[in-house]
This record gives sequence, structure tokens and C-alpha cells, in this order.
Amino acid sequence: MHLQSKVWQSGCVISELEGLHVTVDRIVHVPHLDAPPERPFPFVYFLTIHNDSTSSVTIKGRKWVVTDAHGECVVVEGDGVVGKSPRLLPGEAFSYNSYHTIGSDSTAEGAFFGITEENAPVFTRIPAFRLQVPR
Repeated sequence: MHLQSKVWQSGCVISELEGLHVTVDRIVHVPHLDAPPERPFPFVYFLTIHNDSTSSVTIKGRKWVVTDAHGECVVVEGDGVVGKSPRLLPGEAFSYNSYHTIGSDSTAEGAFFGITEENAPVFTRIPAFRLQVPR
């Protein structure tokens, strides 16, 4: 996934904020969760967004790219994080879990987008992690 500082049409620049980072804490295959027939393998992931920067940050959105073993991608974008827009003061963290469904071995990665207390738009990457179909 390619993310870097970007100038939007409005002239706004979004940059990666030093000290804002994400950890993938755990990934669990949970077969009893709802999943469509074409992607029958649900995986719950547990993430933590850490704000080790010097600014308060409010997370406003996210983007996921899930790429399967055949190179096909599913892109998921949305507001907030699990229905919330957490505000993280310097030194704070926000943990949550959600899930993806897959049809074959896949890799998930993405980014969270936010705004600092100075109204500067920022992002942080979600490290890539593997989702492997149980054998």
C-alpha cells in the first residue's frame, strides 16, 4: 500500500505523524461469525492506536486493503473506528477489535486518518498482517 504526504485538490496536505503508530495485538480465526459464501473465513483482529506524539489526535477515518493470494483486493473505507472518533492525548492509546472475512490466504493493511489539535490532517499506517485459512 502506498501512502505518503499528499496534497489534496483543496490544497490541504496530509502527513504521517511521528509518534502516532498502530500495533497488531492479536489475530484469531472465529468460524462462527457471519461471513459471505465467497469469503467464508472470518478473522477477528485486535489493534491498538498509540499516540506517542506531542499533539492530541482525533481519529476520523480508516482505510483497509485486503489482498488475497490471487492478488485480488478488497478496499474498505469509513468514518471513525468501530463507530467512534477517539481523541488521543499525548501518551494515550485506543484499543479495539473488529474483523475481516477472506476466501483464501490474505494480507490486510491500511491506515487511520485523523486531525491534530492544530487542525492538521494526519495519518498513521496499520502494519500488514497475514490472515491464513485454517488447514
